[in-house]
Amino acid sequence: MVSVSGPAPIAHGGDLDAARALFPDAAAPWVDLSTGINPVPYPCPLLEASAFRRLPSASDLTALNAAAARAYGVADPAGIVAAPGTQLLIETLPRLWPLARVAVVGPTYAEHAAAWGRAGHSVAAVTDLDADVDVVVVVNPNNPDGRSWPAATLLACAERLAARGGLLVVDEAFADLEAVETLGPHLRPGLVVLRSFGKTYGLAGLRLGFALTEPALAVRIAEALGPWAVSGPALSIGRAALADTEWRRTAAIERGADAGRLDRMIARAGGRVVGGTCLFRTADFSDGPGLFARLGEAGIYVRRFVAAPQRLRFGLPADKTEWCRLSRVLK
Repeated sequence: MVSVSGPAPIAHGGDLDAARALFPDAAAPWVDLSTGINPVPYPCPLLEASAFRRLPSASDLTALNAAAARAYGVADPAGIVAAPGTQLLIETLPRLWPLARVAVVGPTYAEHAAAWGRAGHSVAAVTDLDADVDVVVVVNPNNPDGRSWPAATLLACAERLAARGGLLVVDEAFADLEAVETLGPHLRPGLVVLRSFGKTYGLAGLRLGFALTEPALAVRIAEALGPWAVSGPALSIGRAALADTEWRRTAAIERGADAGRLDRMIARAGGRVVGGTCLFRTADFSDGPGLFARLGEAGIYVRRFVAAPQRLRFGLPADKTEWCRLSRVLK
């Protein structure tokens, strides 16, 4: 178990200001492949003007939570908490929990360890679920390597932690379009599941995410977020998108095909795919820093990793033009 110490700046995908600073003479427009956001967004329905003019009502939130419960297989909508993005839930949970020993299964999304550390908890990085701690955090499927855990394994971990008053946090940000068994249908004490809306539906700027848990903890999380946490437009669009099972089924098929196409391009460029999901692929190259620079000079921004300079993560291009630009550099 490796201790996580000291706050440090966390690099995130999608920071085109940083890309422009690194490559001021890059070709324009930028192709941002540094995130894992669906490049083909959900077609937003037309909204009534009142969604922007009035405060969201309790019935609006109830309708969204009901749609989320159906989409995520949750039996009781009282266990759903809607938030303005999953990131705020990642920040809120540690503030609600008594000071504890926390293990974050990694390497993974760095904000989990940072949030628990900022709240005063003792945080360690681990490689598996069996750490002797009070709280375990795991991303399933994991970012950036796509590693996944069977539901039975995760539920056994949750039961072990709950027996001593602990907690398992499972971040399913990339689960919607993957062939993984999600935990929404299996909620119980000692378990919180996080679901991201913006990544799946390509609407990250809408800021919408969900916590799935037992009703008592759901009440505490909702109270911590405060009233009107989710905007009226987000409530309306989220409700429509979550109910659209056909769109989600088609998106899974099409993004899976795109991921396969990207794998072939990476292989032709001499890369070795080490994992990912259908929204991003992570690969090792003999000259990762050199390829990162060539891509940047061509106006294509991908995710790099300070601790593993040979490794790059590629999001999916959005259209034929972006695919062709990427192909030219990888060739």
